[in-house]
Amino acid sequence: MNVISFLRFVELPTKVASMLPFLLGSLYALYRFDDFEPLNFALMLVSLLSFDMATTAINNYYDFKKAAKTHGYGYETHNAIVRHGLRERTVVATIFTLLLLAVGGGIALVTQTGLLVFLLGGLSFLIGILYSFGPIPISRMPLGELFSGLFMGFVIIFISAYIHSGDTLVTLVFRPDWVTLQLNWLEVLYLFWFSVPAILGIAGIMLANNICDIEDDIENRRYTLPVYIGRKNALLLFRLLYYVSFLDLIVLLLLGVNPVLTVMLLITVIPLRRNIALFEEKQEKAVTFILSVKNFVLMSTARIAVLALAILIQNVIAF
Repeated sequence: MNVISFLRFVELPTKVASMLPFLLGSLYALYRFDDFEPLNFALMLVSLLSFDMATTAINNYYDFKKAAKTHGYGYETHNAIVRHGLRERTVVATIFTLLLLAVGGGIALVTQTGLLVFLLGGLSFLIGILYSFGPIPISRMPLGELFSGLFMGFVIIFISAYIHSGDTLVTLVFRPDWVTLQLNWLEVLYLFWFSVPAILGIAGIMLANNICDIEDDIENRRYTLPVYIGRKNALLLFRLLYYVSFLDLIVLLLLGVNPVLTVMLLITVIPLRRNIALFEEKQEKAVTFILSVKNFVLMSTARIAVLALAILIQNVIAF
């Protein structure tokens, strides 16, 4: 396995689905609570990126082993194992190496932050494995969009904010005979609302992927959400995800959680609507699926830029 085949095997470009929420959570902590811990940031980056790559690798390996249809774009071109003629032993070794890196970085982060990160990280690990592996993987059920959106869109943002701000959000204390949990419910609620565009954007990526794969999924007995609700309803849901995201941004601006600069994000409606229309015209994995990724990247990078600018202005005023 060379560098190019490895990057295609783990589908590195798709890691934006975890990296952008990670950056959003870190910037949120810096903007709202004025907290940032460089070591914790680095440890979570290693653990999260390794695990995300491992999950994709497992999914590709599982699809390779279980495929009922062994021809076409989804098998011969999209799956890097077939495309690059990767040996099964090398594939399995790569998966275990990535999982070891993820676990090692995660344990180091827990020693720095506490058991709440262990519990949430462990739950995320479990869902990530079950998403691609097991008797009935989540990715083969109509729950893929829900689980991927919540865990990659909210849990990642929550953990990445928590590792910097800690007790400002939640305090969890374990003693021999009792456990104490103190929750700043209002700040956690604000953080969840802040995460809604990421939750829906990631769900949109999964939904677009499943819409493109409806026929292949039926052949391979993958009963995803579009298979259940049909292509027409799935496309309507795809459009609504983005409109709800913008409504959420406006509500947060009115509540004072988002900076005033958030109004600048409204300009992204123009390219987003164009991409939605193009996807509705043709749902093809090799051509239009990427539009859902572009929508997520556009909205998330725009929010990151706005937050970064707001933090810069904040620091200039403070100085």
